[in-house]
Amino acid sequence: MSVSFDESNLVPNAGLLPAAVLAQRIDLAALVDGRLHLATHGANSGAKALSVIGSMLTGGDSIDDVAVLRAGAARSLFDGTRAPSTVGSWLRAHKWSNVRQLDAISRELLKRLWAAGAGPADLTAPLTIDLDSTIVAVHGRAKQGAAFGYTGVRGYHPQLATCAQTGQVLMSRLRGGSAGAARGAASFLTETISRTRNAGATGQLTVRADSAFYSKAMLATAAKFDVRFSVTARQDKRVRAAIEAIDEAAWQPIPYWLSTPEVFGADIAETAFTVFAGDKRHARQVRLVVRRVRPTPGSQLALFTAWDYHAFITDRTLPLAEVEADHRRHAIVEQTIAELKSAGLAHLPSGKFMANAAWLALTVMAHNLGRAVGQLAGPELDKATAATLRRKVFTMPGRLVHTARQRRLRLPKNWPWAEAISTALSRITAIPIRC
Repeated sequence: MSVSFDESNLVPNAGLLPAAVLAQRIDLAALVDGRLHLATHGANSGAKALSVIGSMLTGGDSIDDVAVLRAGAARSLFDGTRAPSTVGSWLRAHKWSNVRQLDAISRELLKRLWAAGAGPADLTAPLTIDLDSTIVAVHGRAKQGAAFGYTGVRGYHPQLATCAQTGQVLMSRLRGGSAGAARGAASFLTETISRTRNAGATGQLTVRADSAFYSKAMLATAAKFDVRFSVTARQDKRVRAAIEAIDEAAWQPIPYWLSTPEVFGADIAETAFTVFAGDKRHARQVRLVVRRVRPTPGSQLALFTAWDYHAFITDRTLPLAEVEADHRRHAIVEQTIAELKSAGLAHLPSGKFMANAAWLALTVMAHNLGRAVGQLAGPELDKATAATLRRKVFTMPGRLVHTARQRRLRLPKNWPWAEAISTALSRITAIPIRC
């Protein structure tokens, strides 16, 4: 077999077409051009942003990966794409004010996607917001803001808020590597709530978070905006004393993987608890919900204790079993973080902090746009992960054919997900073009 790189009509990532048409229908390029104002390298910002977003949808995690959109006939199908050198200069031109402009663009993008039907099925129904932070590791000392954090890994420490119902990212913020997990949590939650309401959600909101967000400011912000909360409790002396005071008869068994016909693997119970009792301004009565779990047989923990306790506080009124199971579903936020890190957030590619902050904002836009395509494709891809969407949709090859002054994109025969892609395209083209 001989090999030659000379096929000028091949489109290596023809499956980007639904995402490109969706971006065109909601006028994302014009939105970027209208709201992003760079002091230098600001011309055609919409085309540059879409070049980055397109490369991320195909799995790109560096500036050089933008070149994939300029191979073969891709430049004819996705016109206006920019070269990696141009994109790099554009990213490095960002200042903090420009990053905030990108955040405003991301906010508007979420609103337009939800209005187009690529969001929660019912915007009047309750929605759940999951807060978390993650470490994006870097290698080398030339990255502005990268530092060693509590994990002992050099990197950045961004905060993320996701929608549990759709897996979309509601809000993101890049921070230095030494930033505490919950630093700025009050303002972050405030903006997340504002974005969610701006996108059209009118139902009751609930915020879930781990123990890093167990703070006065966090609960006060939730109360200010009438948002229910479910936050893992730090097991200080007062919390441990409250757990020990729970009567043995109050514990209820729940289904758990360690359970056997003879022994239950986990129990749950609750008790009334006053958080921050020493502060009259922030003290409040909550439910302290506790799950006790038998240690894994053979583990070191099993040598020293009979139960391992996990507690969280909440102001929700759901039955005990329901509220405890729902809080455990907070772990779904890790799936979204893993999806972000499978492409754009695999690392932050620039040595400039603001360029990396802009890169994070574009990663969020790419993720939400990809999720929207999956939802519009129907049940087969509605819950698909970013990696699945890349494999089944975005990296599908095609051939661009010119006949009778028309262009036709020919796609692989018997492609297993052709019907889902066709469904997405038909739904996307039915979206009215924004003027």
